[in-house]
Amino acid sequence: MIAGQLEVADALKPRLLDLCCGAGGAARGYQDVGFHVTGIDHVAQPNYCGDEFVQADALTYLVEHGAEYDAIHASFPCEGFANVTLWRGNQADHVDLVTPGRPLLAATGRPWVIENVPEAPVRPDYLLCGSMLGLAVKRHRAFETSWSGVRLTAPCWHHRGLRPFDHSSERDYADAMGCTWMTNKEARKAIPPAYTRLIGGHLRAALYATEVTR
Repeated sequence: MIAGQLEVADALKPRLLDLCCGAGGAARGYQDVGFHVTGIDHVAQPNYCGDEFVQADALTYLVEHGAEYDAIHASFPCEGFANVTLWRGNQADHVDLVTPGRPLLAATGRPWVIENVPEAPVRPDYLLCGSMLGLAVKRHRAFETSWSGVRLTAPCWHHRGLRPFDHSSERDYADAMGCTWMTNKEARKAIPPAYTRLIGGHLRAALYATEVTR
């Protein structure tokens, strides 16, 4: 493909807004299933793997620009809900963007996904673990969706070869997740792209259904 053809092909891709994007674990999976992904984060993300990046407050950007995109993914901060926070801090010290973010997502009229830890106040339409998707990692994440999806994957298989989250071996863990472009620190908050490759297929179906009913 020549450059002009690539530009046309890229313009035809559905545009996904990736809120609280970090270095782009979610973004890579959505790109793999054909989305053009724009990441939003309140801090600079020099290693972000998506197609575009904007440094901005996630909820402010969502209100001002969310409806301009075809679909939205939100990886709102999980520290206020994660059990691991109790081991080294106070959950109440961390911001909750899930509660104010959900109605703002709905107000855009676009299909959306909220990803967070299973302890968060999200409906687990999809509850995924790396062991369900052929990865040698134990990392559970819940996904609430605007279309109330249904998980049709194998259950977890926590065999001895799985890698639990371990700060002492973060590089190996990041690589096992498929997040090979990230630094050790960035990988701590990432999700494997395999998760959003699965979710992204269902999201594209929901996007098509939304377009048909307009």
